[in-house]
Amino acid sequence: MNFNSNAAGLPGGDATQESTNPLLQYMQQQSPEVLASVGNSASPEVREAVLRNVRGLLGMLPPEGFQVEITTDREHLASLLASAMFTGYFLRSMEQRMALDHQLALIDSESTEA
Repeated sequence: MNFNSNAAGLPGGDATQESTNPLLQYMQQQSPEVLASVGNSASPEVREAVLRNVRGLLGMLPPEGFQVEITTDREHLASLLASAMFTGYFLRSMEQRMALDHQLALIDSESTEA
């Protein structure tokens, strides 16, 4: 099972964007074990924050056609910001892993040619 943005209903899940988004392509090529390893390297608090963030994103109504007003307190706003930060850290970690894999592949191909 690979990451599939179309099945997940995520924005940008169309084929044209996938062909121009190397990070998305890289994540789709990873085995579930690799993705689980990256996810499991985070603390339970981080995983919970990302889970809340994903749930919130999936539950969002499109702004056109809906007038949504959100009221929250300081604690919940801090949780929302932390959740967004942790999601960014996860994606950055995958981006760094992709760059490292590419570098290792280049080194491997150079050593094979020699």
